[in-house]
Amino acid sequence: MKKLITLFFCSLLFLSCNQISKSIDETFKTNDSPMSKTDEKSDDIEKTQTNAQQKELSKNSEHHFLSDIDGLKKAEEELRKLPQYNGKEIFIYSLLYFYDNGRINIKLQHPENPKYIDSYEYKDNRWSEPKPIQLSIRDNIQDQLISLNKIDFANAAKVSAVLNKKSEHIEGAKPPESVYISIRKNQIYWYPTTINGSRERYSIQFNDDGTLKSFEQD
Repeated sequence: MKKLITLFFCSLLFLSCNQISKSIDETFKTNDSPMSKTDEKSDDIEKTQTNAQQKELSKNSEHHFLSDIDGLKKAEEELRKLPQYNGKEIFIYSLLYFYDNGRINIKLQHPENPKYIDSYEYKDNRWSEPKPIQLSIRDNIQDQLISLNKIDFANAAKVSAVLNKKSEHIEGAKPPESVYISIRKNQIYWYPTTINGSRERYSIQFNDDGTLKSFEQD
C-alpha cells in the first residue's frame, strides 16, 4: 500500500515538472519570436538609412563646378545683385578663386570707401556677408583692381577644360581642383600656369577670355 502511494505521488511530481518545463519553453518561444521580427525590421531600416547616406555622400563628392557654365554665370549674376553695390561698379581686388566643389573666393573694393577691401565667399549657391581685409600702407590697391565688367566667370570653365585636355596626354598629371585669377597692374593672369606630370612639366598661359595662349614643355 505504501508503495502504491509513493508511486502515485512520484507520478504527480513528474507530471508537474513536465508542465512547468513546457510553460517555460512556451514563454521563451513567445518572447523570442517578436524580438526576432523586430530585430530584422530594425536591420532593414538601418540598411536603408545607410544606403541613403552612402548615396548622398557619393552625390556630394562629385564636383563639377569648374565645368558648370550655368552655375558660374549664376554666381556672377548673384554677385552683381548684392545690395551694397546697387547702381555701382564692382571692382575685384588682387585674387579671384574658383573651386570645383562649388566655392568661389573673391576680394572686392569697398562700395563706399575705396581704401577698404572686403572678402566674400560663394558657397551653397549664395554669397556670404563681407569680411574686412587688413591691408598694409605699402599695398598698392589701385594697381590690383579690375572691373567685374572685364571678367566673365564662365571663362573659368574654358581654363579648366584646356587644363583637363592637356593633362590627359601627360603621364601622372591630374585635373585641377581650382583655377584662379591674379590681378597685377590692372591685368588678368589665369592660374595655374604649369602642368606637372610624373616625368614632364609644361608651362601654360591663357588669354583674358580663358582660351589657350601658349603651351610648351619646360
